[in-house]
Amino acid sequence: MDAEKYSSRFFQNRDCEHFPCHEGIAEEDFNCLFCYCPLYMLGKQCGGRFFYTEKGVKSCKNCTFPHHKENFGQITGRFQEIRAIIRKTDGEEA
Repeated sequence: MDAEKYSSRFFQNRDCEHFPCHEGIAEEDFNCLFCYCPLYMLGKQCGGRFFYTEKGVKSCKNCTFPHHKENFGQITGRFQEIRAIIRKTDGEEA
């Protein structure tokens, strides 16, 4: 699907003090929709370019995956995985 055709799949906040927050994507293509990546909670299974800091915190500063507009479907396609983790964490059956 064409991201420009579906405005709910692409959003920019050029007024953000951090825009663009990652290098390597042309400003006109930079998607802020997933500013806080929903795949973060998948830990090592997120598929992005992350690393763990000395303090053990997952850092995604080298990852641009959620900011490419063409990745919308790949991100939303993993929501069932996220849902299963949440349900397990909440003590509910997946």
